[in-house]
Amino acid sequence: MKKKLVRTRGKLQLSKYFQEFEKDDSVAVVREKAVQSSFPLRIQGKTGSIETKRGKAYIVKINDQNKEKRFLIEPIHLKKIKQIK
Repeated sequence: MKKKLVRTRGKLQLSKYFQEFEKDDSVAVVREKAVQSSFPLRIQGKTGSIETKRGKAYIVKINDQNKEKRFLIEPIHLKKIKQIK
């Protein structure tokens, strides 16, 4: 992942930090550099679906090397995407 721009380095967007998701929403994992992440870097850029909310974080189901895994990720690291059906 490339570096953040100089003017945005260390800053957080509060709208991303407090965003809400519903069950079965499709999300992409996009790591925010200003916040320490607690998930493996190999899932950076992967897509998955929201399972439940636990505290201030969400449980996200992601297929990782042909196995379905669940990760606990804060909403600042998630980006909602549209799925074409």
